[in-house]
Amino acid sequence: MSAPDTGLADGRILIHIRHGETDWNAEARLQGESDVPINARGRDQARRNGARLAEVLPLLERTADGLDWLASPLSRARETMEIVRSEMGLDPAGYRTEDSVRELAFGKWRGHTIKELKAVDPEAVRARRNDKWGFVPPGGESYADLTVRVGAWLSGLERDSVVVAHGGVYRVLHHLIVGTPPAEAPGLHAPQDRIAVFRAGAVDLF
Repeated sequence: MSAPDTGLADGRILIHIRHGETDWNAEARLQGESDVPINARGRDQARRNGARLAEVLPLLERTADGLDWLASPLSRARETMEIVRSEMGLDPAGYRTEDSVRELAFGKWRGHTIKELKAVDPEAVRARRNDKWGFVPPGGESYADLTVRVGAWLSGLERDSVVVAHGGVYRVLHHLIVGTPPAEAPGLHAPQDRIAVFRAGAVDLF
């Protein structure tokens, strides 16, 4: 599958917040489409990001009510969004879910660590390491697949927006908006305690 040629219109911003930490994140387990809740550290990260977003919006010359607020339907993203909004003094429920920004699916690999997978299928793990962008785990998606899904959503974005989503989505947005090459995007660190503000061709972390 090839991704659409997309990005952000000049002057538009997209604020991406990765969900707070989960126990599977802490254990380096492939999470994907599994609905794993955030942990205590993840809730602290969400509160931090809510407080920081309240500080950053005036710097961006934006107001909370002028933004579209969206979250992945997975509970770790929804809880993070609700904590962020609560921290800002907003109605926690004042957002909508967007299925296109759910996490990259790992299929039969979900719940496992790479170390565990190496023990049972070293050739597949090697293939993934050699082409992390194009590799499809059994029953899952590649980053190239995720790029098509997220890119179709991004190309229809009509307002400045806040989206709470996932590490894979952050990396794909980096590729689509900033132009990070496919070979490099999957290796990008996707922080859970920072806010990413995307503009056409650029991103800033706060």
